[in-house]
Amino acid sequence: MFKKIFFLILSVSISAASAKNLEQPFDKGEINLFKKYFSGTSYINHLVTKDDVYNSAIGNFTFEPQARTNWHKYSGGQILLITAGEGRYQQRGEEIQTLKQGDVVLIPPNVEHWYGASIKSSLAFISVEPNIPNNRITWLEPVSDEEYK
Repeated sequence: MFKKIFFLILSVSISAASAKNLEQPFDKGEINLFKKYFSGTSYINHLVTKDDVYNSAIGNFTFEPQARTNWHKYSGGQILLITAGEGRYQQRGEEIQTLKQGDVVLIPPNVEHWYGASIKSSLAFISVEPNIPNNRITWLEPVSDEEYK
């Protein structure tokens, strides 16, 4: 089983920015309604909804500075495509990784992790949930300020 994060660096062009003026390929969408699983302000734009034709769900997420997910895991894995800004990613028991535009994060099934924007920059990314309909998310505890920083 894979334990480490894998990055494919395509390009890096980062500047500190808020989500409203963060240049990204998709509209940031609406305020994320799943606030109980997130800290800070985040937005979601559902690009492809779960179905049995493409076996995936794809969404564009935008996080304001310091916004982040709770710890969580997907039974079928997850893929993050970083499109703008700067962020953080951590697997349980591992060091925090810096996320930048062009990074591709392959998260193996059932690996506990969290991700979010950096302290001073927003983050935009595409989240791909493969292996639908059996890929289920399990939400865990919030990421503390101490863990985040």
